Amino acid sequence: MRVHLRALLPDLDMDLELEGRAGPLGRELDIGSMTLGNRFAIHPMEGWDGTPEGEPSESTLRRWHGFGRSTAKMIWGGEAFAVCPEGRANPNQLHRAPGREVLASLSTLLSEVHTGHKEMGEPLDDLCVGLQLTHSGRFACPSDEPAPKLVVRNLALEEHQGLPADLPLLTDTELEAIGEAYVATAKLAHEAGFHFVDVKACHGYLLHELLGARTRPGPYGGDLVGRTRLMKRIIDAIRIECPGLVIGSRISIADVFPHKPGEEAGNGEPRGWDAQLPYPHGLGMDADDPRHMDLMEPFELLELLHSWDVRLVSLSLGSPYTSPHLQRPASYPPIDGYLPPRDPLLEVGEHLRTVRLCKAAFPDMVFAGTGYSYLMEYLPHVAQHEVRAGHVDLPGLGRMALIYPELPADVLAGRPLQRRKICRTFSDCTNGPRLGLPSGCYPLDPHYKDSPDAVALSEAKRER
Repeated sequence: MRVHLRALLPDLDMDLELEGRAGPLGRELDIGSMTLGNRFAIHPMEGWDGTPEGEPSESTLRRWHGFGRSTAKMIWGGEAFAVCPEGRANPNQLHRAPGREVLASLSTLLSEVHTGHKEMGEPLDDLCVGLQLTHSGRFACPSDEPAPKLVVRNLALEEHQGLPADLPLLTDTELEAIGEAYVATAKLAHEAGFHFVDVKACHGYLLHELLGARTRPGPYGGDLVGRTRLMKRIIDAIRIECPGLVIGSRISIADVFPHKPGEEAGNGEPRGWDAQLPYPHGLGMDADDPRHMDLMEPFELLELLHSWDVRLVSLSLGSPYTSPHLQRPASYPPIDGYLPPRDPLLEVGEHLRTVRLCKAAFPDMVFAGTGYSYLMEYLPHVAQHEVRAGHVDLPGLGRMALIYPELPADVLAGRPLQRRKICRTFSDCTNGPRLGLPSGCYPLDPHYKDSPDAVALSEAKRER
């Protein structure tokens, strides 16, 4: 694997021997507000399995319990928690609804993490648990039909989604009301005992799209100061309303033009990218060739976050809706996606390389990295190398944590990995939600594999 990795990506490497708790992955990490007991992070994994009222279900609590059992000391957001009902990406997303008691359900989620952690014999004083705050923006779907909330007109995205060209944009007043909903939800998370909140700005959702809304008129568009104005208002207000609550952000720090299945081979390709040059949308895209990323403006964004004293940043790339090959490298594409345009390991390299560049430029910020699950059994070997070299602070687990949350525990204890629980990137954790079903590992996890939803998923895949 090392020979293959270095042949494909000569600037990357991996360790051959794992060192367990005594090695880099077992090192403590000072994040300013506390010291974490190890270097593993669990990234937000939204399950599409809450109740219609926005409460956690048995499956939701099972997932959060698993996050605690992972022994990872950073639980980055748990899952995407919508700040208002209309901001949900699906009808079963956890959310804050005015007039409904939310504090008890948030406390229950946190309690599940703590219970799972204590079951593994782990202390809680070096465990950091956050809640991810989100509004789905143009991908909002709070009922059975999409109800997109747009912040900017983007012909490439509207064509990609099949949206009518006359949808209204959210007004400045509506954006400010959404900002207030973020603050209200942060207050509940603070009261429930979460250590931090993640002001989500990734994967095409509202705040992420706003970061690239150059053509939006008024105070929330235009230059980078305008495009970050709502994010800064939210952060400033949270600091006032929630003294002591740490603020972080998961950001799609760069993106590429929307991809579609190729007309001949079916591999993803960015058709039509050259019709809108210079490309006026997106964060971290080369305006003259949006097939490629450009980190100049993302570095300016990180400089702003640094000046706002936001030091916890989780870095992602792309969007699951428009560039899933980049955002979530996989051997098997989701049913609404396309075949990988190139070896998915190259996309893992994009993630690792991007975090390296950001960490080198902002060494006193704490960065969590993404894209590790595709490495499968070699995940800890690459993660250990990246931490040892100072390229990343926290290697993050996403899909892997759905089927194998105990991977960090096994690595740190020096135990062999449980090969039958390793994520093989079949993409059914994405296929389920694309069909309105819960997200989970249908191929490997008996909880999902033996459920009626697995039958529905299998039938839908055969029909396609």
